[in-house]
Amino acid sequence: MGGEPLTALSILCYPPQDDLQVLQAILAGGADKLNEAGCALLGGHSVADDTIKFGYSVTGTVHPARIRANSHARPGDALVLTKPLGTGLIATALKRGLANPDHVAASLASMLTLNRDAARAMASLAVHGCTDISGFGLLGHAREMALASHLTLEIDSRLLPILPGALPAIAAGAIPGGLNNNRSFASPSVFAAPGVDPALLTLLYDPQTSGGLLVSLPPEDAHRLIEAIPAALIGQVSPRKDHALWVL
Repeated sequence: MGGEPLTALSILCYPPQDDLQVLQAILAGGADKLNEAGCALLGGHSVADDTIKFGYSVTGTVHPARIRANSHARPGDALVLTKPLGTGLIATALKRGLANPDHVAASLASMLTLNRDAARAMASLAVHGCTDISGFGLLGHAREMALASHLTLEIDSRLLPILPGALPAIAAGAIPGGLNNNRSFASPSVFAAPGVDPALLTLLYDPQTSGGLLVSLPPEDAHRLIEAIPAALIGQVSPRKDHALWVL
């Protein structure tokens, strides 16, 4: 973490019989985000495929002294999360016709928000560890940080920032397949304290698209980060316990 994007190459797979206006919207949306990020599109490749796939390979720069790795969290650090959770649940609810349009709009707004401002706000702070939260869910990526740092991350489920509609999606049974995969993989590393709300524990495994950053840093710098950007204090780092992750 900590790099600045410079150039991108695109990869596109698209059914040739599908509506080309949809294709135009996909490409326009991607170009808009690249422009916002100050990243130049150099070219790419397109392939006829029955399943739509689209993305970028991005090249950037980072000073070696400013790389934010996930392996240097320290005991006593605070844990800050820079985006709310729930995009996977809301997307699944949308696919099943169960989602409230306002909840979908809030989820889209979160996914469209770049992590650039959060990364720049961290630049002047004593960040010890950082990871993005994406397909493995908060606990999956937190597990990587805990194991790499040889510590335990304690997450207070009552402090989690949550997108509107995420918990109703759990109640309605709109559970992504990736969430269940994440739970199967990461749960052996998790101790859940008695009394933790099962819905909140489920949310912690939700696969995120364009999720936020999980940042480990001294408490005083955590408060500075929260003052600078929308973010939430969700826990702390402790010496290694019997599990890499504790959910309280």
